[in-house]
Amino acid sequence: MRKVFPVIFVLLIWTSLVNAETTLEPSYFPSLISSIRINKPLSFCGENVPLDNREVLERLEKELLLILSDRAQIILWIKRSNRYMPYIEKMLSENDMPQDLKYVAIIESALRPHAGSRKGAIGFWQFMKETGLNYGLIIDKYKDERRNIFSSTKAAIYYFRALYDDFRSWTLSAAAYNMGEDRLKSEIQEQKVNDYYKLYLSIETQRYMLRIIAAKLTLSDPETYGFILNEEDLYPPLQFDRIHLTLPQIVPIHIIAQSAGTHFKAIKDLNPDLRGHYICEGTHSILVPKGSAVDFHPRFEEIFAEWSVENKEHTYIVKKGDNLTEIAERFNVSLQDLLIWNNLKPKNHIHPGDQLTVYMDKKPNKK
Repeated sequence: MRKVFPVIFVLLIWTSLVNAETTLEPSYFPSLISSIRINKPLSFCGENVPLDNREVLERLEKELLLILSDRAQIILWIKRSNRYMPYIEKMLSENDMPQDLKYVAIIESALRPHAGSRKGAIGFWQFMKETGLNYGLIIDKYKDERRNIFSSTKAAIYYFRALYDDFRSWTLSAAAYNMGEDRLKSEIQEQKVNDYYKLYLSIETQRYMLRIIAAKLTLSDPETYGFILNEEDLYPPLQFDRIHLTLPQIVPIHIIAQSAGTHFKAIKDLNPDLRGHYICEGTHSILVPKGSAVDFHPRFEEIFAEWSVENKEHTYIVKKGDNLTEIAERFNVSLQDLLIWNNLKPKNHIHPGDQLTVYMDKKPNKK
């Protein structure tokens, strides 16, 4: 028995070593110390980053170190960039805007359409609702174009162009994008300085530009930092057809999906700006799976006609004293359906004059 135990122990060690040799990959990652050594001039949108200023260099090293310490996040940045960056880069180029602005979207949302902040900023470029509306985005209970890569990038381009017209500096424009143009103008006026790197700003905005530059360093040359991904490792680019549709009334998204020969989730994934289960009346540009635009419209007309016969739309004007449960009972529909039709949550309040959409195949109960 005494001889068996050492043999088993040796076998276990040998097995562990063999497994380690076959499962561990060689490390491509340089040391963090060597990674943050910056030995070349840097710029943002063609504007010099003053690395001869020791404070700026130290702050940039800190942000680069923090970013590189989260390798999983950088890998996701690289993967998502293959899916979304071609569209951002194309739109920046078509509008004669600096390509470095694309790194703003990386820091703002990590290229996640559903990214949101505690302050209410949403989408790829993290627009607040008021700013998004000011720059042409549709934001209502049926659609939030802050989550649309095309619409939100177009709005971001307009916004950055307006900021540059004000500040005549892309670096200051990016700072204003983060903290708001009025607050930045006030700081410039009070401090009598119009150089971002010499302004005393909030900690968030002081870090903001350096984080963008650190993201640029990492993503413009990922191999240097040990991030070696093959083509098959990257998320594939979006594959879609674009259809234009004018709707006379609110229509369920599943009707769009059926007409495209796909399912509800596929439409929602391609159109993250669509909220809830319905698309409102009006003209829409909708993405459908690649190849499904062929014969989409005749299929849609047929499926929509059948659905319309079975589901009669009614608009109910909320009156004083109404509540959602009573309205659902009055129209012989479930409360959950009523909530879905109107993109509401159980805790939402309704007010006299609000319009609710109801689909019914029975006569409403008289009250």
